[in-house]
Amino acid sequence: MSKLGNLGARLHRGEISYDFVGKRKIWYGISILITITAILGLAVRGLNMGIEFQGGAVFTTPTHMSTSVAQAEGYAKDASGHEAVVQKLGNGSLRIQIAGIDTDKSDQIKQTLAKDLSLDPEKLAADLVGPSWGEQIANKAWEGLAIFMVLVVIYLAIAFEWRMAVAALVALIHDITITTGIYALVGFEVTPGTVIGLLTILGYSLYDTVVVFDSLKEQTKDITKQTRFTYSDIANQSINGTLVRSINTTVVALLPVAGLLFIGGGFLGAGTLNDISLSLFVGLAAGAYSSIFIATPLVADLKEREPAMKALRKRVLAKRAQAAAEEDLTDARSADGAEPEDAAPAVVGPRSQGAARSRGRGRPSGKRR
Repeated sequence: MSKLGNLGARLHRGEISYDFVGKRKIWYGISILITITAILGLAVRGLNMGIEFQGGAVFTTPTHMSTSVAQAEGYAKDASGHEAVVQKLGNGSLRIQIAGIDTDKSDQIKQTLAKDLSLDPEKLAADLVGPSWGEQIANKAWEGLAIFMVLVVIYLAIAFEWRMAVAALVALIHDITITTGIYALVGFEVTPGTVIGLLTILGYSLYDTVVVFDSLKEQTKDITKQTRFTYSDIANQSINGTLVRSINTTVVALLPVAGLLFIGGGFLGAGTLNDISLSLFVGLAAGAYSSIFIATPLVADLKEREPAMKALRKRVLAKRAQAAAEEDLTDARSADGAEPEDAAPAVVGPRSQGAARSRGRGRPSGKRR
């Protein structure tokens, strides 16, 4: 068995464990710091909404253009008065996106661009997106996200309990905030592909959380009938028992996404991959983090507020204190060299010899006449 597999088996059996729940205030603090940074990024820089959401025009040149991306950006800005996003496609053509312009001005911009690029205007393809259509797409995206959240809460409340539903919802909001904040800080364009990526990572994060919740639900059956573990102890066991599985699935999922983001979008320059690959990469990492460090510790916090769990915690801690006191007393006796009370005292010296002789009196010598 590999070292990682052996570690996973030992974690699952409870032979070793890390106190995730006990250190939950640290994880809460880290998450709050990251979330505040993401919110500041959204407030200061905002999202770079794609042309699909705010309307505009997309111009595509013929293949094998000698004009560089920087030159095309300058031409597009001069022709429209707006910042443009220019991408060099695999066949050598240029894709020029100009957002926030009226469709009435598109013909004029097309003529100016064709002149600057030394092209026949008929060879410069133009696709127009009206602002009303882009606004409709944005509204539909938000509606889909809200419906997804509501369905998640209802399902978890029925399948598990409302505390787990609340914890999962907090974890999902945490993942969305971090991912959108990274988009604002990096400046990547938000497209329908980004929305697809967000919904994908939310489903993944939810799956990872449900796995831990299912283990927790199974292990906490009849929890009040024992006095060995508190709810937080069992919650921590559930995290440790599924930890290696979570790490394996996260790493396996991140590898191909990292290839899309860093190799496809960065090294090879396929910028069209950035919109979905960044949301997947950040979201997968944030989802794995939230399922381990946010969702389950938050469930433990909520459950420990119940009267039954409070009473159980008092009984468990009292029993542990009693066991610790007895162990300390035993250690103290061992250190002083005292014998246990039920052991017979050893008799040494003349008394033992006299006692031995008295026990031998009146007995035959063993010789027969």
